[in-house]
Amino acid sequence: MIKKIIELTKIRISFLVLITTFLGFYLGSRGSMNLELLLFTILGTWFSSMGSSVLNNVLEVEFDRLMKRTKNRVLPSNQFSKSLAVFLGFALCFLGLLVLLWKVNFLTFLLSLITILSYLVIYTPLKRVSWTNTMIGAIPGALPPAGGWVAATNSFDWGALALFLILFFWQHPHFYSLAYIYRNDYESGGFKMLPSTDNGIKRTVRHIFIHALLLIPISTLPFFLGFSGRFYLVGAYLLSNIYMLTCLPFIVEQSNENARLIFRTSIYYFPLLLILIFADLRV
Repeated sequence: MIKKIIELTKIRISFLVLITTFLGFYLGSRGSMNLELLLFTILGTWFSSMGSSVLNNVLEVEFDRLMKRTKNRVLPSNQFSKSLAVFLGFALCFLGLLVLLWKVNFLTFLLSLITILSYLVIYTPLKRVSWTNTMIGAIPGALPPAGGWVAATNSFDWGALALFLILFFWQHPHFYSLAYIYRNDYESGGFKMLPSTDNGIKRTVRHIFIHALLLIPISTLPFFLGFSGRFYLVGAYLLSNIYMLTCLPFIVEQSNENARLIFRTSIYYFPLLLILIFADLRV
């Protein structure tokens, strides 16, 4: 049962959410963290993230049955009760929002609520209507670091916006490469992904290139806004350039192997960015 719940709650995705939330909280704290506030921020965000993932599984269960890579998940394969999953998802979301409202602040609660609703009410159904779902889905996907900043500062300012933009632009090469790799599977499941549309491959290349290129200057915003030092500036600039360079083979030749190179690199981007923040000597 525990293994099935772990799959439903998508622990690995939640872990990435927590990393980016912590990143935002750390930067917003300017080196003087309130550990109790951090604990409740992490707990509330974690519960909300897991609850959203469970409800996403519920909403897409019939479509997941049509795709090879998802048909054996616990809900499509009837290994877990759908009604129990609905209860679990709502309970986790409610608990997460309650923790953020009661123990953190109203703005963080509001951001988390917006994240949940935009993910489940807008992004999830849009996946079966328009390829623009990736751009829309990048919005709730980019809110966790902003939520961490808001939790620490109780304000949504330029720092929160900078963190939002970094994650927003990072997501596009990440998800478009995945959409390319599984383009046939997504099409079988009824999902409208960019690589499967008319002239979609060329447009996928264009979107990957533009977003990876723009991420280079955007990743340096924390330095120019004054809450990171020169060490971060140089490291983030180099890291984003490496990310961009791993996109070039796919831009030249569209293949699953080159798309996987982008996807694998994207996985390491944020943990390395977090290391840069900690290693920043502010010199």
